[in-house]
Amino acid sequence: MILVALGANLPSPVHGGPIETLTAALAEMGRQGIEILKASRWYETAPVPISDQPWYVNAVAAVASELDPAALLTRLHTIEATFGRVRSVANAPRVLDLDLLSYEDRRSGGWPLLPHPRLQERAFVLLPLRDVAPEWRHPVTGDTIEAMLGRIGPEQQTRLLEPPAGLL
Repeated sequence: MILVALGANLPSPVHGGPIETLTAALAEMGRQGIEILKASRWYETAPVPISDQPWYVNAVAAVASELDPAALLTRLHTIEATFGRVRSVANAPRVLDLDLLSYEDRRSGGWPLLPHPRLQERAFVLLPLRDVAPEWRHPVTGDTIEAMLGRIGPEQQTRLLEPPAGLL
């Protein structure tokens, strides 16, 4: 299973608000040869680390791709750029963020880092991941999603949004 996190907290001049942008990003991934197998519901989440920037909309998609992990992450970054993502400082607001969370449970200390090195610390990843793959376990620690969620503090505020991403 290949897992991709999606997030946005700025409007796109082309696609509109974050939900419209993420919906368009899922469609673009499909056009770019990344098959969307299942997508989570939308979650609205406070920025991590806490800041005064707008809240994010987040989701996770299970995908299929013939691309290897490095080529897939490069393709995801290309999609971000076509949507207007400009990489500046870490944790900056963004029009679109696409992260490769896990690729068939591979482990890699090189580029790209697999699994994503901070996924277990982020409610905005774990909650939508639970929608898509409730039985998934962290490939390094073996932890369940519920165990990882149990270690996250209340400062990571999250609200479920409707409608769902559409491929549950």
